[in-house]
Amino acid sequence: MTENRSPAVVLLSGGLDSATCLAIAREANFAIHAISFRYGQRHEYELERAAALARQFDVASHRVVEINLSQFGGSALTDQSIVVPKSDSVEQIGMEIPVTYVPARNTVFLSLALAFAETIGSVDLFIGVNSLDYSGYPDCRPEYIAAFETMANLATQSGTSGQKLTVHTPLIHLTKGEIIQTGLRLGVDYSMTLSCYDPGAGGKPCGHCDACLLRQKGFDENNLKDPAS
Repeated sequence: MTENRSPAVVLLSGGLDSATCLAIAREANFAIHAISFRYGQRHEYELERAAALARQFDVASHRVVEINLSQFGGSALTDQSIVVPKSDSVEQIGMEIPVTYVPARNTVFLSLALAFAETIGSVDLFIGVNSLDYSGYPDCRPEYIAAFETMANLATQSGTSGQKLTVHTPLIHLTKGEIIQTGLRLGVDYSMTLSCYDPGAGGKPCGHCDACLLRQKGFDENNLKDPAS
């Protein structure tokens, strides 16, 4: 039953981080309204995983919002002509912003999640961004989230009427290993998740993109085998 629980909007990509974030929101006893995006990404496997996770966690609702960032391109995730970088080890991941960065993606996603939250009377958004074991995206940093939260409270009816909107980022200061520890404690089945930027047939992870390498680092830190590999 969700009648006595506050509603929260959880951004759900189908990956390891968003699945953990979903579990954290459930532990906090929110009535979860998950939102995923078909945004012109390279593959649909992540949306299949998001739908399965939403069913597994018995969310109050799950919406897949259609937008098309591929019409702009500019990223290996939205432009098939740009090759997804591959490496043999996590140490080879560069410090510069990689070509897998999708311009303004989190701003677009959070803005749509914010609009959805207002329609259901929610002042709580959850997003699984991380600023430690990640690919260097500028829209995963704490200062970005703080700036978006400030904007959200200035730009919405709920914010200007005295209801403080909060963007929850429970993973932002955790390593991948710590994220996995948290998810396992909360019952996340990581075999249901997909992190790979460039999976093969059936969603088989490539094992060499930044997302795969960082994910493997997390399981290695816990002396565990990745159940999705």
